[in-house]
Amino acid sequence: MKEKKQKKSKFKILPFFILILVILLLFGILYLLSLIPIRNIYIFGNHYLTDQEIIELAGIQNYPSFLKTTVSHMKKELEQNDYIKEVKITKKLPLEIHITVEEENILFRREENQMIVLENKKEIDDHSQYVVPILLNYVPDTKYDSFLKGMNQVTENVKSLISEIRYYPNEQDEDRFLLYMSDGNYVYLTLTKFTQINYYEEVLEKLEGKKGILYLDSGNHFQIMEG
Repeated sequence: MKEKKQKKSKFKILPFFILILVILLLFGILYLLSLIPIRNIYIFGNHYLTDQEIIELAGIQNYPSFLKTTVSHMKKELEQNDYIKEVKITKKLPLEIHITVEEENILFRREENQMIVLENKKEIDDHSQYVVPILLNYVPDTKYDSFLKGMNQVTENVKSLISEIRYYPNEQDEDRFLLYMSDGNYVYLTLTKFTQINYYEEVLEKLEGKKGILYLDSGNHFQIMEG
């Protein structure tokens, strides 16, 4: 009778040991997997921030553990940057991190203090050499919001052609601005017609290399500069 009891006890203990071994094996596998670093990082949607800047902001420049690096932590770190409006991060096999960012639009830089102005009105002390227009003078508070809205609607291609901007009202139009283009042309523009500057490249083709002043504030005509 005693031998039978001992055999039964052994059979009861055996599954317990097997379970412990399986658990230890699983923990061992997870530990080994946690040591495997991120293999590739892909960045999408950035225009102002470089790929390397985004990787460093996310804290993954040293390619840490793929498993231990969480999406929530990377997202939190990236969203602290003033230029990042929204970010989407996905982890994909084999060991890849995909980061897609939407940046705040840079509208211009103030000449007086070199502050960069974003579409959300935030001003940043950043001396990076971004190709953006320079606002030369003060824009009244009553016009400023409309000016920001207009600048935010200017395409990136055309904005890169604007060298400087001056608030330039006259007796007929208090919403008037003068744009100094990088090709040597001048453009008069009013807030109610600000998006017309997006047709500037089409107008250039018709000018056939002529230099002058383009009046988009009234009449939409071009005056050739003498000399």
